[in-house]
Amino acid sequence: MSPSANSSKQKGTAWESLIVTYLREHHNPETRRNVQMGAKDIGDLDGYYLHALEAKAEKSITLSDYIRQANREAVNARQPFGCAVVKRRNANVKDGYVVRDLATDVRLMNRLRDMESALQDVDYDRWCDIDTEHREAA
Repeated sequence: MSPSANSSKQKGTAWESLIVTYLREHHNPETRRNVQMGAKDIGDLDGYYLHALEAKAEKSITLSDYIRQANREAVNARQPFGCAVVKRRNANVKDGYVVRDLATDVRLMNRLRDMESALQDVDYDRWCDIDTEHREAA
């Protein structure tokens, strides 16, 4: 492996590790890095709810490639959604970009809308509590 490729791999690994740490604290304590599986790769991280997550820390950003890869890996991982978490230069991990195509985002928003509606039907008070909690966190 060339020194440049090795440096890129180290940067990618460091970015993945930062994302894992952040997600463990703010989303899912079981988040972990995946073992790469070649043609049947399932994304870089496991534990981002309902997603195959592709972590990208590159100088030259190619969103179309990232999304195509994330969507393919979502199928392999049997997850309904794929996304890329792209490193923002000179910024904290929390300021990274979560990127998906519009079709994936619409499917996600439709699911969120339908699930919220179902919860309102079953337990309106619980829905209100959750809604308040998330609005206050914003």
